[in-house]
Amino acid sequence: MSSGTIRVLIADDQMMVREGFSVLLGAMPDIEVVGEAVNGREAVERVRELAPDVVLMDIRMPELNGIEATRRIVAADGTAKVLVLTTFDLDEYVYQALRAGASGFLLKDASARQLADGVRVVASGEALLAPSVTKRLIAEFAKLSEKPRLVTTAQGAYGDLTDRETEVLVLIAQGLSNAEIAERLVVAESTIKTHVSRILVKLGLRDRTQAAVFAYEARLVTPG
Repeated sequence: MSSGTIRVLIADDQMMVREGFSVLLGAMPDIEVVGEAVNGREAVERVRELAPDVVLMDIRMPELNGIEATRRIVAADGTAKVLVLTTFDLDEYVYQALRAGASGFLLKDASARQLADGVRVVASGEALLAPSVTKRLIAEFAKLSEKPRLVTTAQGAYGDLTDRETEVLVLIAQGLSNAEIAERLVVAESTIKTHVSRILVKLGLRDRTQAAVFAYEARLVTPG
């Protein structure tokens, strides 16, 4: 982020959605919309060209869907965070998007404040997991997953977690922020940040979102 400004790319095949979000975010002093994409393939190309901090990604788009576009962006870029845009009738795709590397998701009817706050949260490196609907979705689709990919890739490292790290991982999956976890465990927030970093390294995961998905797939957290 240059000069504290968050650079955003909006990827959606509906012009009204792109323009609406562009206007809402453009009114924020700390956010700059640097470009738009009308399909997943263009989104991948624009990320390469514009190097945004955050990509607002629709799921259903022509040529290349948002899930595959997210996977390619995360694999190729490593710095751009993807915030998936969805509606309740597309819930079945949200879990796939999170596993593809998305840092969270927002409903398309989010208010201007929720949209801006979501962009800020994701840009800061946090996962957008706080809303209760997010926790329900992750729990539900982790339960439905037949072949847990994250557990398969990280299973060997799972035993390396200390009891405290496992406790922190469970609280991450429940949607708590670092500050809330610190309060719950009566320790400094900096201590929790250290635990989170170690958890991600040990499990070979990208961020808190994947850590939460892992916790559900490993049955450390009971869906419900």
